[in-house]
Amino acid sequence: MIRRKIELYILSLWLLFLFIIVITITLPACWESLLTIDGWSLFLRENVVSVISFVFLLYGVYGWFRFNFELNGATNLPFKVDSVEDINYEHLIFLATYVIPLVSFNFESIRYLIVLSGLLVVMGVIYIKTDMFYANPSLALLGFRIYKVNGAFKNKEERNGIIILSRSTVSKNDKLSYIKLDERIYYAKKVNNEQG
Repeated sequence: MIRRKIELYILSLWLLFLFIIVITITLPACWESLLTIDGWSLFLRENVVSVISFVFLLYGVYGWFRFNFELNGATNLPFKVDSVEDINYEHLIFLATYVIPLVSFNFESIRYLIVLSGLLVVMGVIYIKTDMFYANPSLALLGFRIYKVNGAFKNKEERNGIIILSRSTVSKNDKLSYIKLDERIYYAKKVNNEQG
Protein backbone atom coordinates (compact mmCIF):
# COMPACT_ATOMS: atom_id res chain seq x y z
CA MET A 1 0.00 0.00 0.00
CA ILE A 2 2.92 2.38 0.64
CA ARG A 3 4.08 1.96 -2.98
CA ARG A 4 0.61 2.89 -4.25
CA LYS A 5 0.53 5.97 -2.00
CA ILE A 6 3.97 7.10 -3.23
CA GLU A 7 2.91 6.62 -6.85
CA LEU A 8 -0.31 8.56 -6.25
CA TYR A 9 1.66 11.34 -4.54
CA ILE A 10 3.99 11.66 -7.53
CA LEU A 11 0.97 11.54 -9.83
CA SER A 12 -0.58 14.38 -7.81
CA LEU A 13 2.44 16.54 -8.72
CA TRP A 14 2.41 15.89 -12.48
CA LEU A 15 1.15 19.43 -13.17
CA LEU A 16 4.01 20.84 -11.09
CA PHE A 17 6.55 18.74 -13.01
CA LEU A 18 5.02 19.84 -16.31
CA PHE A 19 5.19 23.52 -15.28
CA ILE A 20 8.79 23.10 -14.12
CA ILE A 21 9.74 21.65 -17.52
CA VAL A 22 8.09 24.57 -19.33
CA ILE A 23 9.80 27.11 -17.04
CA THR A 24 13.30 25.60 -17.06
CA ILE A 25 13.91 23.87 -20.39
CA THR A 26 16.53 25.34 -22.69
CA LEU A 27 16.01 24.20 -26.25
CA PRO A 28 19.03 23.84 -28.52
CA ALA A 29 19.70 26.65 -31.00
CA CYS A 30 20.27 24.04 -33.68
CA TRP A 31 18.29 20.77 -33.56
CA GLU A 32 20.99 19.00 -35.61
CA SER A 33 23.25 19.25 -32.56
CA LEU A 34 21.11 16.51 -30.99
CA LEU A 35 22.32 14.09 -33.64
CA THR A 36 25.62 13.72 -31.77
CA ILE A 37 26.47 12.34 -28.34
CA ASP A 38 28.19 15.62 -27.42
CA GLY A 39 25.05 17.52 -28.40
CA TRP A 40 22.86 15.32 -26.18
CA SER A 41 25.39 15.58 -23.35
CA LEU A 42 25.30 19.39 -23.53
CA PHE A 43 21.48 19.41 -23.75
CA LEU A 44 21.17 17.18 -20.67
CA ARG A 45 23.69 19.25 -18.65
CA GLU A 46 21.82 22.47 -19.48
CA ASN A 47 18.46 20.92 -18.55
CA VAL A 48 19.11 18.90 -15.39
CA VAL A 49 16.00 20.23 -13.61
CA SER A 50 13.81 19.64 -16.68
CA VAL A 51 15.15 16.11 -17.14
CA ILE A 52 14.56 15.21 -13.47
CA SER A 53 11.04 16.65 -13.69
CA PHE A 54 10.44 14.66 -16.88
CA VAL A 55 11.55 11.44 -15.16
CA PHE A 56 9.12 12.07 -12.28
CA LEU A 57 6.40 12.95 -14.77
CA LEU A 58 6.96 9.60 -16.51
CA TYR A 59 6.94 7.81 -13.17
CA GLY A 60 3.63 9.49 -12.34
CA VAL A 61 2.18 8.24 -15.64
CA TYR A 62 3.51 4.76 -14.86
CA GLY A 63 1.89 4.98 -11.40
CA TRP A 64 -1.42 5.96 -13.01
CA PHE A 65 -1.36 2.94 -15.33
CA ARG A 66 -0.57 0.63 -12.39
CA PHE A 67 -3.34 2.18 -10.30
CA ASN A 68 -5.82 1.93 -13.17
CA PHE A 69 -4.84 -1.72 -13.79
CA GLU A 70 -5.37 -2.57 -10.10
CA LEU A 71 -8.78 -0.86 -10.15
CA ASN A 72 -9.90 -3.10 -12.98
CA GLY A 73 -9.13 -6.17 -10.85
CA ALA A 74 -11.43 -8.12 -8.59
CA THR A 75 -13.58 -6.19 -6.12
CA ASN A 76 -15.11 -7.05 -2.77
CA LEU A 77 -18.78 -7.82 -2.22
CA PRO A 78 -21.02 -4.76 -2.70
CA PHE A 79 -22.17 -2.58 0.16
CA LYS A 80 -25.15 -0.25 0.41
CA VAL A 81 -24.63 3.49 0.90
CA ASP A 82 -26.58 4.77 3.93
CA SER A 83 -25.45 8.39 3.68
CA VAL A 84 -23.15 10.32 1.34
CA GLU A 85 -21.31 13.65 1.40
CA ASP A 86 -19.56 15.10 -1.67
CA ILE A 87 -16.06 16.30 -0.67
CA ASN A 88 -14.61 17.13 -4.10
CA TYR A 89 -13.35 20.50 -2.82
CA GLU A 90 -10.37 18.64 -1.31
CA HIS A 91 -8.87 18.30 -4.81
CA LEU A 92 -8.71 22.09 -5.09
CA ILE A 93 -7.28 22.57 -1.60
CA PHE A 94 -4.29 20.35 -2.45
CA LEU A 95 -3.74 22.09 -5.80
CA ALA A 96 -4.07 25.64 -4.45
CA THR A 97 -2.14 25.04 -1.24
CA TYR A 98 0.76 22.91 -2.42
CA VAL A 99 1.22 22.72 -6.18
CA ILE A 100 0.66 26.27 -7.44
CA PRO A 101 2.94 28.06 -4.91
CA LEU A 102 5.83 25.72 -5.76
CA VAL A 103 5.94 27.01 -9.35
CA SER A 104 7.23 30.37 -8.06
CA PHE A 105 10.54 28.87 -6.87
CA ASN A 106 13.78 30.14 -8.43
CA PHE A 107 14.86 27.08 -10.42
CA GLU A 108 18.27 28.55 -11.25
CA SER A 109 19.41 28.70 -7.63
CA ILE A 110 20.90 25.54 -6.11
CA ARG A 111 19.66 26.59 -2.65
CA TYR A 112 16.09 26.94 -3.90
CA LEU A 113 16.30 23.58 -5.64
CA ILE A 114 17.52 21.93 -2.40
CA VAL A 115 14.67 23.58 -0.47
CA LEU A 116 12.15 22.53 -3.15
CA SER A 117 13.42 18.93 -3.06
CA GLY A 118 13.25 18.84 0.75
CA LEU A 119 9.79 20.39 0.71
CA LEU A 120 8.53 17.79 -1.79
CA VAL A 121 9.92 14.96 0.35
CA VAL A 122 8.37 16.37 3.55
CA MET A 123 5.04 16.93 1.76
CA GLY A 124 5.20 13.35 0.48
CA VAL A 125 5.79 11.95 3.96
CA ILE A 126 2.88 13.98 5.35
CA TYR A 127 0.72 13.04 2.38
CA ILE A 128 1.37 9.33 2.95
CA LYS A 129 1.19 9.36 6.77
CA THR A 130 -2.10 11.29 6.82
CA ASP A 131 -3.65 9.22 4.00
CA MET A 132 -4.41 12.33 1.97
CA PHE A 133 -3.56 10.57 -1.30
CA TYR A 134 -7.25 10.61 -2.20
CA ALA A 135 -7.18 14.45 -2.51
CA ASN A 136 -5.10 14.10 -5.66
CA PRO A 137 -5.91 16.84 -8.22
CA SER A 138 -4.70 14.57 -11.03
CA LEU A 139 -7.41 12.06 -10.14
CA ALA A 140 -9.97 14.87 -10.43
CA LEU A 141 -8.69 15.65 -13.92
CA LEU A 142 -9.03 11.94 -14.75
CA GLY A 143 -12.71 11.95 -13.75
CA PHE A 144 -12.64 10.74 -10.13
CA ARG A 145 -14.94 12.20 -7.49
CA ILE A 146 -14.48 12.06 -3.70
CA TYR A 147 -17.24 11.13 -1.26
CA LYS A 148 -17.48 10.50 2.45
CA VAL A 149 -20.03 7.74 3.06
CA ASN A 150 -21.53 5.52 5.71
CA GLY A 151 -22.35 2.05 4.49
CA ALA A 152 -23.81 -1.32 5.37
CA PHE A 153 -21.36 -4.09 4.51
CA LYS A 154 -21.69 -7.87 4.57
CA ASN A 155 -22.93 -9.36 7.84
CA LYS A 156 -24.74 -6.04 8.43
CA GLU A 157 -21.47 -4.41 9.52
CA GLU A 158 -21.77 -0.60 9.53
CA ARG A 159 -18.75 1.49 8.55
CA ASN A 160 -18.87 5.26 8.96
CA GLY A 161 -16.72 8.04 7.51
CA ILE A 162 -15.33 5.99 4.62
CA ILE A 163 -13.67 7.96 1.83
CA ILE A 164 -14.76 6.77 -1.61
CA LEU A 165 -13.02 7.50 -4.91
CA SER A 166 -15.41 6.88 -7.78
CA ARG A 167 -15.78 7.76 -11.43
CA SER A 168 -19.56 7.78 -11.09
CA THR A 169 -21.94 9.89 -9.04
CA VAL A 170 -22.72 8.20 -5.73
CA SER A 171 -26.11 8.63 -4.04
CA LYS A 172 -27.85 7.28 -0.95
CA ASN A 173 -29.03 3.64 -1.35
CA ASP A 174 -26.59 2.94 -4.21
CA LYS A 175 -24.84 -0.42 -4.09
CA LEU A 176 -21.09 -0.16 -4.60
CA SER A 177 -18.48 -2.80 -5.22
CA TYR A 178 -15.07 -1.70 -4.00
CA ILE A 179 -11.35 -2.19 -3.73
CA LYS A 180 -9.78 -1.26 -0.42
CA LEU A 181 -6.97 1.26 -0.98
CA ASP A 182 -6.40 1.85 2.73
CA GLU A 183 -8.22 1.16 6.00
CA ARG A 184 -10.75 3.91 5.38
CA ILE A 185 -10.24 4.77 1.69
CA TYR A 186 -11.83 2.73 -1.10
CA TYR A 187 -12.17 2.87 -4.83
CA ALA A 188 -15.81 2.07 -5.60
CA LYS A 189 -18.08 1.63 -8.58
CA LYS A 190 -21.82 1.24 -8.82
CA VAL A 191 -23.28 -2.21 -9.14
CA ASN A 192 -25.84 -2.59 -11.93
CA ASN A 193 -29.36 -3.19 -10.69
CA GLU A 194 -29.46 -6.55 -12.44
CA GLN A 195 -26.45 -7.69 -10.42
CA GLY A 196 -27.73 -6.84 -7.08
